[in-house]
Amino acid sequence: MERVPVLKIGDILLVSIQIDMEDQVALQLQEDLAEKIVTTGCHGVIIDISALDIVDSFVGRTLATIASVSRVLDAETVVVGMRPAVAITLVELGLSLPGIRTALNVELGIEMLARSRGEVWQDDEDEGDPAAVPAS
Repeated sequence: MERVPVLKIGDILLVSIQIDMEDQVALQLQEDLAEKIVTTGCHGVIIDISALDIVDSFVGRTLATIASVSRVLDAETVVVGMRPAVAITLVELGLSLPGIRTALNVELGIEMLARSRGEVWQDDEDEGDPAAVPAS
């Protein structure tokens, strides 16, 4: 069975879903992500679904569960890269995805998480290395 990689970037876990989200893969991601939150102590989770053409009701509910579990473990979840067709499908299925914030892309998702923790996300163009800097 394929697994979705979970990458640590600073205080954020980044999940970029690049494979078909079959039910078992979604459940495994839920377990893997909860374990990573605990072992790393990260306070933010970004789930990039830009490669997904379709999100069914099970995957939608699993995303909501991941956000709930993350929140209990003191991590906020942002889903990024949602395609219009996916958004329409979720609304038609009646899935409101409680507890999930959304952003258009990963960069905006990182900014959203930084703002929620009182930080300012700056992209340092001189060094090409983005860094979260506490707000002054």
